[in-house]
Amino acid sequence: MEAVSSAAHLAASNARLQVELQRRVVELGESRRRILEAGDEERGRLERRLEERTERRLQDLRDALERDIALASGDATRERIARARDQLDQALDEIHGIALGLHPRVLSEGGLKEALAVLAETLETPVTFEVAADRMPAQIEAAAYFVCSEALVNIAKHASASSVRVSVIRDGNLVRVVVEDDGTGGADPNRGSGLRGLTDRVETLGGSLQVESAPGQGTSLTAEIPLDGEAH
Repeated sequence: MEAVSSAAHLAASNARLQVELQRRVVELGESRRRILEAGDEERGRLERRLEERTERRLQDLRDALERDIALASGDATRERIARARDQLDQALDEIHGIALGLHPRVLSEGGLKEALAVLAETLETPVTFEVAADRMPAQIEAAAYFVCSEALVNIAKHASASSVRVSVIRDGNLVRVVVEDDGTGGADPNRGSGLRGLTDRVETLGGSLQVESAPGQGTSLTAEIPLDGEAH
């Protein structure tokens, strides 16, 4: 009788522990989601400040340099001003790239398809897109954008690719993001913080991320994210 009572007590304790464990898992998932949301909001604020303040002021300065070129007397003076303008153009391009990497406003306002088109304009490698036109939840769009952005940056730096294909399609309750290139392959998904950060972002939304990169056969990165975005 005592053995039966002890077994029942252990079973009840185990059940309580399972309930507590599940509650902790849910709490952890919600905490990860809140951290992700807060990070996206802060990146959005930084992007807006860069665009509304820094870029605008530099653009005003560039316009002033253009006027000075037109009014300058002497070729040497005009050349010096033109060099300053060209350096300013490079700085504006760099700031624009930083803003895109933070959290592009076009993603919030125009959606994923438009944001990826803007991103592609900054790349030298030709990119073919197949992107669902329908808007998706903001967290899903942000995750898909940063998956594509990180993959494209890695391709530009390391892959020596001549073409890239990006697809973002909806398959039932799933969003599938695929970035493929015809470059050198051999990428190690365990190296670098970029892919680890993407994996965390995707897994926080209940999804998964995989990289296939055999040497000499290009690289394929696939992320699958449920549209309901349940935090894990």
